[in-house]
Amino acid sequence: MRRKVRFTPPARAQFLSTLAYIRADRPSAARGFKERANHDLSRLIEFPGSGRVIPEFPALGFREVLVDSYRFF
Repeated sequence: MRRKVRFTPPARAQFLSTLAYIRADRPSAARGFKERANHDLSRLIEFPGSGRVIPEFPALGFREVLVDSYRFF
């Protein structure tokens, strides 16, 4: 079964807002962050268990990925 990694609409808006915030100060840092996030999150497609169990909600079965100081879950 092929899995998908997707953002909810509010999560996508927050991600784009974060990129805009970083880009305002350092455009190259924003590009680097976006590339790292895409790379690390795409790993979940092939290896869904590679993310960390969300400490606040261990029973849900969802995973989180840390990219720099940002949490994606």
